[in-house]
Amino acid sequence: MKIIGIAGSVVGSKTRVAVEQILNKLNDNQEIETELIDLSDYELVFSDGRDYRDYTGDTKAILEKIMSADAYIIGTPIFQASIPGALKNLFDLLPNEAFRDKVVGIAATAGSSKHYLVPEHQLKPVLSYMKAVILPKYVFVEEKHYYQKEIVDDDAIFRLNQLADDLVHGVNVFSEIQKAKDSAFPF
Repeated sequence: MKIIGIAGSVVGSKTRVAVEQILNKLNDNQEIETELIDLSDYELVFSDGRDYRDYTGDTKAILEKIMSADAYIIGTPIFQASIPGALKNLFDLLPNEAFRDKVVGIAATAGSSKHYLVPEHQLKPVLSYMKAVILPKYVFVEEKHYYQKEIVDDDAIFRLNQLADDLVHGVNVFSEIQKAKDSAFPF
């Protein structure tokens, strides 16, 4: 099983740290291959409506990696009560059904608890439109849970680790549902 973690911003490190916490927990399982895609490490072009396979450079490499994964952890900071433009651009570069039948977990970071519903109102609808199987619970980590680029709050770490477990469980359950559906309706 291949799981990609996406740190959905070109600035800051808190979202990357949260996604890395989840990927580190997933790396405990020998059957799982993980990879981090930190948008700040790549030069993505702006979406212009082309098929994702027609892009070149970093853009093409990232899109092909994303399309090849079985599941995702999408990390997003909350800026101005919204997801960052870089993350939205990534979604715009992908095909409409890029996440069809793929399980997605969400980790959001913000400076204030006032933005805890942003993933619910802005990120989940986009992922739903792209046909993702979205885990119902996401993790929201505030700035106060960090100290010098490290998450120090035990509850935040617990919730991030639980999200990793929930993602694996979700992939396994959805896989079984798909197998049962395929065998019940062979046409």
